[in-house]
Amino acid sequence: MTLFDDILGQFPPEVQAAVRKIWDDLGPTEKTGFLALLTGFPTDPNLMRRLVKLSTAQIRQAFGNKHRVVIVGPTNVGKSTLYNQLVQNKHDSARVSPLPGTTTVNQQADAALFTVVDTPGADAVGSVGEKEKDLALAAAEDADFLVLVYDAIQGIKKTEQELFYELSDLKIPFVVVLNKVDLVPRKDLQSVISSAAVNLGLKPDEIVPIVAKDGKNLGKVLLAVAATEPGMVAALGQALPEFRWQLAWQTTVRAASISATIALLPLPIIDFVPLVITQTIMVVSIARIYSYKITPQRASELVATFGLGFLGRTLFQELSKLGGFPGWLLSAAIASSTTVVMGYAAVRWFDKGQKLSTDAIKKLTRVITTYMLDTLKNLGKRKPGQKGLQQRVAQSLEDLPLAESQAAIDREAGE
Repeated sequence: MTLFDDILGQFPPEVQAAVRKIWDDLGPTEKTGFLALLTGFPTDPNLMRRLVKLSTAQIRQAFGNKHRVVIVGPTNVGKSTLYNQLVQNKHDSARVSPLPGTTTVNQQADAALFTVVDTPGADAVGSVGEKEKDLALAAAEDADFLVLVYDAIQGIKKTEQELFYELSDLKIPFVVVLNKVDLVPRKDLQSVISSAAVNLGLKPDEIVPIVAKDGKNLGKVLLAVAATEPGMVAALGQALPEFRWQLAWQTTVRAASISATIALLPLPIIDFVPLVITQTIMVVSIARIYSYKITPQRASELVATFGLGFLGRTLFQELSKLGGFPGWLLSAAIASSTTVVMGYAAVRWFDKGQKLSTDAIKKLTRVITTYMLDTLKNLGKRKPGQKGLQQRVAQSLEDLPLAESQAAIDREAGE
């Protein structure tokens, strides 16, 4: 079974055929990009939003805002909470409360990759309830994709079954999500999902369990939406490398700023064990970003392989002879720059399987050390506090022109 088969299994049978046709029509490049997306898609909702945001321009250029995702389901199942997780601008958030029927009209907003629509409960009764149901169904009929939301605690009763059949008869691609699974005892969760699946005539793996209030499994919902639109697949796949670079760069900046503060300790900075430990932890973190399995011991060996410790000592000796900088500042600049280069080298290794050449390592280390000395020289000769130095180093690296993209630092390295 392929990774695509795994995500295809999330769809009800009547949707699978349509999604399979879309997949078969994709070219080899788009398929490869989507499979890479499946393995690298972030599970953290905040990281997921950043990836989606990176893809927005590509989607809009190709498709405008035509893709319309409608969230529909019974009253008080968490539709508005899920909607609020998807919207880009929090000013567009829907009002939520524990009281049934809080949402009485359709509401739509930009969710970056698509327009998302929140709807009232589609199972209400009475004249007001019928009006709200009509609004929800009208939005559903105009949708490109439906997210059918049910409540893990309420379960699937006759009215929920009838609503499911009514919505599935629209022949619009949809995914079924079971919300509030955090309220179900862990030992009972699988049986709750299985019971919901039986009542809807689905298999358990065709239901996505979520916790809308904290975004748990939101990535699976987005991937289900993306699988029905080749343009989304391509755009998300194109955005993934830049997304990973941004995360890796943030990880590198944190490690480099910590490395710089080690220079404030009265020990020979370039030989100091904590510097290697900091770089090793950084390498392990970057490996995770690129879905690369590595042990801390192997990461430590990789740090040693690039020989940045020896290069740092050599550079410290050379620059010390020139004078003009206090030893702690020189050590801080070199410690942070070698950490940055190690971070970049790790990205190259995990992303492309390419080892950074010795010449490129030397060139980048000198360029970044010079930059750091230039930006930190106004600190003067008096040692700052650890927190102050860490903040200055982090800010300097955030402003580093080479940090604009991985391509920019590739060009500087000449590789």
